[in-house]
Amino acid sequence: MRLHELKAAPGSTKAPKRKGRGTATGQGKTAGRGMNGQNSRSGGGVRLGFEGGQMPLYRRIPKRGFTNIWRVEAEIVNLQDLNVFDADTEITAELLKEKGIIKKTNTGLKVLGDGNLEKALIIKANKFSKSAIEKILAAGGKYEVI
Repeated sequence: MRLHELKAAPGSTKAPKRKGRGTATGQGKTAGRGMNGQNSRSGGGVRLGFEGGQMPLYRRIPKRGFTNIWRVEAEIVNLQDLNVFDADTEITAELLKEKGIIKKTNTGLKVLGDGNLEKALIIKANKFSKSAIEKILAAGGKYEVI
């Protein structure tokens, strides 16, 4: 089956009503919009969230919190994810992106200590957690803050 062979099930679709095609059609003249008013005009109607002049919900609810627009989310890697590499491999953000472990290299790299490191690796990253440093050194590896 191909896309051009797909068809709707019988009775699942209806032809659209042909509006504004004469009084005999039942949808002629005003085309179901009524007589006058904002909604009868072309381009008429109110914007999304408008409540007829009443203070809209999105303005009645109090604002909470703060979003720091300068915050940089670092890419995070756990130690258990690094066991796929051979011993004494120098691990950088570029190598991790190449292997598909992280998505971006420009936001920085932080290594967390979740799981165990089974090999001695040389890890270069922007940040390390305390537990990650302990486990890297216990496995005989080295860490370097760049």
